[in-house]
Amino acid sequence: MRHFLDIHNVEPGVLRGILDQAKAMKDSRAGRPKGVEDDVQALAGRMVALLFEKPSTRTRVSFDVGVRQLGGKTLILSGNEIQLGHGETIADTARVLSRYVDLVMIRTFAEESLLELASHATVPVINGLTNRTHPCQVMADVMTFEEHRGPISGKKVVWVGDGNNVCASFLHAAGQFGFEMVVTGPEDLHPEAEFVDLARASGASVELDSDPVKAVSGADLVVADTWVSMHDSPAIKERRWTQLEPYQVNAELMAHAKSDALFMHCLPAHRGEEATDEVMDGPNSVIFDEAENRLHVQKAIMRWCLEL
Repeated sequence: MRHFLDIHNVEPGVLRGILDQAKAMKDSRAGRPKGVEDDVQALAGRMVALLFEKPSTRTRVSFDVGVRQLGGKTLILSGNEIQLGHGETIADTARVLSRYVDLVMIRTFAEESLLELASHATVPVINGLTNRTHPCQVMADVMTFEEHRGPISGKKVVWVGDGNNVCASFLHAAGQFGFEMVVTGPEDLHPEAEFVDLARASGASVELDSDPVKAVSGADLVVADTWVSMHDSPAIKERRWTQLEPYQVNAELMAHAKSDALFMHCLPAHRGEEATDEVMDGPNSVIFDEAENRLHVQKAIMRWCLEL
């Protein structure tokens, strides 16, 4: 069964093939109306279940549009409709859904929910996000960097802020794609040691540095994300803001990176907090290319999962 659960679980050659196919599909759609299906109807006659315990804009729209462009159909279920693990086990939900659909994408809170669903499903499962990782986003980020600057191998990628789920997937990617990773933020918000150790064991250079100026020096890519999650309490939000204010990505900080360093943010953004408008709307910002590339990468991931 070809699940796409995390980047480090997929061979580097396979990941490269996914990116190559994503680029080919993007190129083939150049100038084509967005509502027109792809020439290759890879998902014709297929049904894809999109499960959202955690709300979403980009994930929901990009997967739904992607399935439709490939000629398939979607079944979208929210947290109130599926209630994973409440009244019915996740294992039984996985077994039942496998009788109805060809592929499942889940965006959930607990990583355990994803893993249990995948272990009992008899159709492929894609990780649309958990509290620990966000592999589809980082695949789109790698694709975006390489569109603008060529191969990411050997480049310096600097994560600024909270070492969250997107940061974890960047660490997974560092080992698989061969780039250097530097994480800068308060020590108590550094990524889990498990992710750092895994990246290093894969041969990646990983540094943790609480000095943002030092960390960003010579960067090829600077990445930021929101300081708080949608379900954090007001007290947590206030504490995070105080902790992370020194790590705002602004023009002064970006000046320490390479002159052609790209800036990324997976969105949604709290403008004026983790990054300024000057950076987000500046000439080196590729935030909307990132958002678009979620569509193309996820189409390629679905095709790989279904061997199409």
